[in-house]
Amino acid sequence: MTKLTENDVTPEALYLKRRHFIGLAAGSVAGLSMPALSQDTSALKYKPDALTGRSDLTSLRAIAGYNNFYEFGTGKGDPAEEAWRLQTDPWNVEVTGRAAKTGTFAFEDLIDMNALEERIYRLRCVEAWSMVIPWIGVPLASVIKKLEPTTDAHYVSFETLADRKQMPGIRARVIDWPYVEGLRMDEAMNPLTILAVGLYGKTLPNQNGAPMRLVVPWKYGFKSIKSIVKIGFTKNEPPTSWNKMQPSEYGFYSNVNPEINHPRWSQATERRIGEFGRRETLMFNGYEEQVTDMYRGMDLSKYY
Repeated sequence: MTKLTENDVTPEALYLKRRHFIGLAAGSVAGLSMPALSQDTSALKYKPDALTGRSDLTSLRAIAGYNNFYEFGTGKGDPAEEAWRLQTDPWNVEVTGRAAKTGTFAFEDLIDMNALEERIYRLRCVEAWSMVIPWIGVPLASVIKKLEPTTDAHYVSFETLADRKQMPGIRARVIDWPYVEGLRMDEAMNPLTILAVGLYGKTLPNQNGAPMRLVVPWKYGFKSIKSIVKIGFTKNEPPTSWNKMQPSEYGFYSNVNPEINHPRWSQATERRIGEFGRRETLMFNGYEEQVTDMYRGMDLSKYY
């Protein structure tokens, strides 16, 4: 097992950059007092998305004020009110399973701060609402390659922090804590999949999953697990929280598919936060060209 800390392996310049990057402030909705990612965010590499543009962006206030993060409460406004308790610095991630490099890693040793990119992706939630968010992060593939999974690592699992002192929602047994999720390895390595550490050029608000969260834009939002403290490499399909709790409603894959309705509501249309009316839901959330090949030959009504 490799035991690493930021003081052991992080260069001083990067260590200080991390301190400037994160700060100690939580992202409050009232003041939106989130520290900037850097002095000049124009230097970030921008990955254009043919499906969205800057004119389509959901407001920062809406992104930071309307969330699903049950660790802080089940109401959409609860995370914004309660997540100030979350301490994100320092932050360590445990890596387990079928990989050459396992152990406890500091945030700085997983995320290359010099390789940040801006990705404008839509986040589509199973409750039939969506947002367009300018995420800041790195490809998950770059982190996976650094950890050197073995050839029999077919899946990647993730786990969210579960701390009763910092997360009052955990006191209610809404789900079986901690929250867990997973991806098939080819999904995890897809260029669209990122580990996000910020949005709108600022550090990620606590209620949006600080300091690091997954973003998988062709899947429903609950797959994009927040505040990650554990990454595992497994041979077999890992358990996922909503699938464990309600398997008839939530499958492992959870791809956005307007042709497969949730048992209690239609997924054919969605409401973009900040807009009036509804729009048609796109297959794979509009990323069909980039991801269809991964599911070729699969019965999507069975592997939902």
